Amino acid sequence: MKRRDFLTNTAATSALIGLGGLGLNSCSGFNSRHITILHTNDVHSHIDPFPSSHSAYANLGGVARRATLVDNIRNENPNTLLFDAGDIFQGTPYFNFYGGELEFRLMSKLNYDAATIGNHDFDNGVDGLLAQVPHAKFELLSANYDFTNTVMEGFVKPYKIYMIDEIKIGVYGIGIALDGLVTKRLYKETKYLNPFEIALDMERKLKEEESCDLIVCLSHLGYDYDRPERPSDTQLAQSTYYTNLIIGGHTHTFLDKPDVRINKNGDSVLVNQVGAFGINLGRIDFYFDGQKNTSANGVSISV
Repeated sequence: MKRRDFLTNTAATSALIGLGGLGLNSCSGFNSRHITILHTNDVHSHIDPFPSSHSAYANLGGVARRATLVDNIRNENPNTLLFDAGDIFQGTPYFNFYGGELEFRLMSKLNYDAATIGNHDFDNGVDGLLAQVPHAKFELLSANYDFTNTVMEGFVKPYKIYMIDEIKIGVYGIGIALDGLVTKRLYKETKYLNPFEIALDMERKLKEEESCDLIVCLSHLGYDYDRPERPSDTQLAQSTYYTNLIIGGHTHTFLDKPDVRINKNGDSVLVNQVGAFGINLGRIDFYFDGQKNTSANGVSISV
């Protein structure tokens, strides 16, 4: 297991003060709370490790190895959540043969808490996605896909709230525009809603109405684009007020460390994405003092 520590220099530490007025690792008092968030994205049906002969990812990845890492971290800190940012399906014969059943069953075995929906998760249509829902023992979250008048209506939630060690964590999902990526016959009557408008509505509800201490977005928009008209995670971070962490997907971006962006309130937002194919596991640790002021630290783990 290779760990790449990030946010260790003074400049990066200062950039995170906006998370709650505290520097990194400063919550070491008796009343501190420690929440660990683990995440994957764009696994694309990669169940087995890459072969040792692979030109780019030799002997990396594999669900069994990820399970071991996750179990070790949960033993270290029981206050751990595990999320996925979409594109669970499509990429190996496992999907062609099982249609996503194996992916959902294994994620359930790993006790994922929630996942958002990526464009490739529609590759067998909304009917194919629905067929796999019984195998998912975790929440499917998407706030800006309106599944009204489709078979998926009622099976996807806009957000989910987790209460862990007296810390209230709100998590919402955001997806990319389907037109041009997915044929209409696959997503059928699914409506794509403006991701920025929906994100603002979700975070306001989670902060002001639900009084969440930490707000996380599971996004499949993509990290960043040269074309500003394409919604991205970096734009989303800068457009929000209360979201603390954006876990991204779609662009298969390998970030050496989480990006830090400044939101509308002048506070820091972490934006992270760990590439693709299950070869990395993202880890973000949040620390809360007695007044629930927040600081953060993390590592990227190569599987």
